[in-house]
Amino acid sequence: MILEAAMLYVKKPNLESFESDFKEAGQYISQIPGYINHTLQKCIEQDNKYLLLVQWETLEDHTIGFRQSEAYTKWRELLHHHYDPFPVVEHFVQIV
Repeated sequence: MILEAAMLYVKKPNLESFESDFKEAGQYISQIPGYINHTLQKCIEQDNKYLLLVQWETLEDHTIGFRQSEAYTKWRELLHHHYDPFPVVEHFVQIV
């Protein structure tokens, strides 16, 4: 299993619309082969900061299967305009 992690900084005027759009976007990521689950956490100390965690079976399920899909196009249209700056996405593997 691979854990994708992205710290999302959302433009302050967009907080409500981002959360609403994210709920809709969940249907697109969850249909991809190799997707396991995802969570979105909101920071307590900084109201425009979110942590996205997605579990994938393999790295390629995310980097190829999702990012090269029509579902990603819809995900991007719903969410990417909310970010400032654009998030860095990293991938992790459990060692213990």
